[in-house]
Amino acid sequence: MAPQYAPSMRSRLAPILLLVQIIFIALFACYFEIDSQKRARDGTAFNTFYPEFQDVNVMVILGFGFLGTFLVRYGFSSTGFNLLVAVMAVQWALILNGLESWYYNGKIVINLRSFVYAEMCAVPALISIGTVLGKMNPVHLILIAIFEVSGFVLNVWLLHIITKTPLFNGIMLLHIYGAFFGLMLTWLLYRQGSEQPFEKEKISRNSGVFSMLGTLFLWMFWPSFNSVLVDNYPHGRKLEAVCSTYLSLAVSAATAAAVSVASSPKGKLNLVQIQSSILAGGVAIGVAMPVVHKPWEAMTLGFLAAVLSTTGYKYLKSHMVVVFQCHDTCSILSTHGLPGLLGWMAQFLLLKDFDDHTTAIRFAVFHITSLFITLSVSLSTGIITGILLRWRFWRPPQDRKCFDDQAFWEPHQAYKPVDTGRIRFVFTCLLKA
Repeated sequence: MAPQYAPSMRSRLAPILLLVQIIFIALFACYFEIDSQKRARDGTAFNTFYPEFQDVNVMVILGFGFLGTFLVRYGFSSTGFNLLVAVMAVQWALILNGLESWYYNGKIVINLRSFVYAEMCAVPALISIGTVLGKMNPVHLILIAIFEVSGFVLNVWLLHIITKTPLFNGIMLLHIYGAFFGLMLTWLLYRQGSEQPFEKEKISRNSGVFSMLGTLFLWMFWPSFNSVLVDNYPHGRKLEAVCSTYLSLAVSAATAAAVSVASSPKGKLNLVQIQSSILAGGVAIGVAMPVVHKPWEAMTLGFLAAVLSTTGYKYLKSHMVVVFQCHDTCSILSTHGLPGLLGWMAQFLLLKDFDDHTTAIRFAVFHITSLFITLSVSLSTGIITGILLRWRFWRPPQDRKCFDDQAFWEPHQAYKPVDTGRIRFVFTCLLKA
């Protein structure tokens, strides 16, 4: 049976995409220029920065795209909608990040670093979508991307103005921002009956393999993600960030496997639980990067993040549904939220370079204020977006069509093998003639 809301894709998705894209093209035509100098304005050579840009690009498109394919009947939508959201969010982030340049210079000059900033501003939207994965249509996802990127750019600007937070530190709070924005979405868009798994909220062998592929992409390129915006002053700071991230991820992967086996009644590994936890070390070390200088600090942080994330997936996800009516499809709170808060706490505890108590108190006040601002902006923009998406005009999918590609994609045509017997008969007739 065809889904009830299938025709709404034509009347809503196409006009919104075309309208937004035409507006973007007009803005880029009037105000944007590409920095064509051999070296970027910040002194970064193209052939040095491009590999890092490509690593981040692979994470955003392939890593997050395949990560959500664990749902057995939602593979097309996980990868396709991830790409759609990413490209729209990056364009919007380029515009928002260039507003200051436009205000003072009348033009917005972009380069590879601009695209990296934009992609990192798009990541919170990709994180938040994991909380409502399978329960929203593409129009919802585009609106989430627009509102969330706007809120995140505003958050980074507020942190820089109010608490003098460096740009890297502000952007790395994206994990906390995305997780709690997503929690507000799944709370406001809660579907009755979510205490029990949906009919199609299942995993299969093939879908699990593809999802693990996305996890591996993220795991491999996470050191570049955490180090791409790190200033290499003092010399070797970028290498320190890469090594710390790798060590944290390595310990996180081993610890997640151990805790998964220990918490299983049958003493076996849980694929989805491991996928949600082996990246926790990369999340925590990214937030705490400015104060982590020793290998043992990175490894300890990865260990604690994996324990927190794995136990959170095991026990917190189900309790969130029952107690708070938050059906978190991909367990984003355990994967990004809790490790992000752990990294924030580590940054609070490991910073030791204080000249006096006044400086220490000042840092503590500013550090706590930065978290308060991030949570406030995240929760408030999440609530506003969730209220907007509750409008029935957007035609959300029915419960029985959740986690199903059929509501949005044309049915896949099965491959029909060629009748080789008929071909041989034709060739035999031609040869005899």
